[in-house]
Amino acid sequence: MTKLKILLLLLILVATACKQKPQQVVQQQTKAYYTCSMHPQIHEDHPGNCPVCGMKLIKVELTGSGNTASDKLTLTATQIELAGIRTDTVREQNTGNEKTLTGTVTTNENTAAELSARIAGRVQQLFVRTVGEKVDVGQPVYALYSEDLQEAEKEYLLAKQQQKLLHNPDVDYLQLISAAENKLKLWGLTAAQINKLAASNKVAATTTVLSQVSGTVSEIAVHEGDYVTEGMMVLKTQALNSLWVEAQLYAGEAGSYKLNDRVSVSFPDLNGQVINGKVAFINPELSDASKVDLIRVSIPNPQGLIRPGMLAYISLGGNGARSLAVPTSAVLSDGKGSKVWVKNAEGSFSPRMIKPGQANQNYVQVLSGLDAGAIVVTNGAYLLNSEATFKNGNDNMAGMKM
Repeated sequence: MTKLKILLLLLILVATACKQKPQQVVQQQTKAYYTCSMHPQIHEDHPGNCPVCGMKLIKVELTGSGNTASDKLTLTATQIELAGIRTDTVREQNTGNEKTLTGTVTTNENTAAELSARIAGRVQQLFVRTVGEKVDVGQPVYALYSEDLQEAEKEYLLAKQQQKLLHNPDVDYLQLISAAENKLKLWGLTAAQINKLAASNKVAATTTVLSQVSGTVSEIAVHEGDYVTEGMMVLKTQALNSLWVEAQLYAGEAGSYKLNDRVSVSFPDLNGQVINGKVAFINPELSDASKVDLIRVSIPNPQGLIRPGMLAYISLGGNGARSLAVPTSAVLSDGKGSKVWVKNAEGSFSPRMIKPGQANQNYVQVLSGLDAGAIVVTNGAYLLNSEATFKNGNDNMAGMKM
């Protein structure tokens, strides 16, 4: 009887458990894979090197509920750096027909200045010896031995001494002192140097010539021991905060451009950095040998990163058409349309369908889908697209509106 009671109790418990509804449990799942920033089609489940290029694979972690798809991707700062993701702001750009010229950075001769000798003499010592050195107004440049300058200093001291000792009412000592002082100033002495001469009451063997110009030294024309004459150039300086980029156009193309046209200048030595410049000069005469025309573009260089001699690419817009545009590297196109990846305010990335218009080799016009000021991914968009495909499936553009 006891065994029969135990068996009946077990049957009751089993029946009760079967009637209870199962609870759905949604577990947080973390997906991770390893990919290559250069070849985003590579997906590995373990760290290592890319089988295509050999670069170290980067880890991508995507966290989700496992049953919902999201159009946002969030990467860590390390992942963004390793993937080389770069962004740019949507704004108006020249999307018309463009011509790219290869040019060379040169110094802006309008900012050049020369320090010339004001009196003849021998250079006893040079204080500025190296091309590329920066000089400021008032900085010592060279020490000069000049008999004429010594005589002028003696005249000045003599006039000062006569004023103190003779007191002749028929002599205008102030006029004598002023004339001697003006001569010293014309020959390059500053007011401070003249005051020091008066205080010491002694003529020195050499006189230190101070710079009257500032900038970066581009040429030094004298050496120690050289004899300089009045008007002879001692050194030449350039202000490198403004530079020129010079290139050549065919004669038939020069008529399409005019002074003050805005252009884009890129520098391969600075990772393709692009700055805005303007056409400052178009030579009205053709080269006798090649029959080409010289065009000169003025560019700013406030940080001093651009240096004379660098290679530069000038993008000239023929029709000057400007409209809302994104860099061409930001647009991903396939049979379903065109899209870009937008950086959201919180740092995540989302795909956005756009309607492109006319384009050139640098920019694509955006007819709809983006507003001015939006931040788009210009480098690494293919990697983001690969991650979205891995997370949400192949149709990651479905449901997006332009």
